Amino acid sequence: MNPMQEIRIEKLDLNMGCAGDNKKIEIAQKFLEKITGQKSLVTLTKKRTTFGAAKGRPMGVKVTLRKKKAENLLKDLFEAVDNKVKSNQVGGGIFSFGVKESIDLPNVKYDPEIGIVGFDVSIALERPGFRVKRRSIKNAKIGKKHLITKEQTIEWLKKFGVEVVG
Repeated sequence: MNPMQEIRIEKLDLNMGCAGDNKKIEIAQKFLEKITGQKSLVTLTKKRTTFGAAKGRPMGVKVTLRKKKAENLLKDLFEAVDNKVKSNQVGGGIFSFGVKESIDLPNVKYDPEIGIVGFDVSIALERPGFRVKRRSIKNAKIGKKHLITKEQTIEWLKKFGVEVVG
């Protein structure tokens, strides 16, 4: 296989929505920092929301992992969802799923300070050369053959022993 066609993880995002509750935000930060070993970021509203939260208010917490850290955590995250992902959660080079309970993760024990929380996982895949797409050159594009299709994403998931259902 051509090394430029090899698919790899660009980034893995863990996200917890907290609906602006400061106590939930603290719990979410503590939990995400505990499982990732990385500092978390509080997300803010971009504009006034339909449910009354003003612009710039804290709404959730997220952590982004890359390379080996992302790959190591991804194996545990797949175990938490029984190595199954729904087909409507898989796209061309991206997929996402939710973990309903934090105690489903291996190596995570119940902590009364944190309780049982759920979170969302989003993964973006890339090939070598995708940095061209991120350049500041106005019309930088990558070729159609270099894009990752849904079928290729499903094949990549099989490397982890993940079954795509439905």
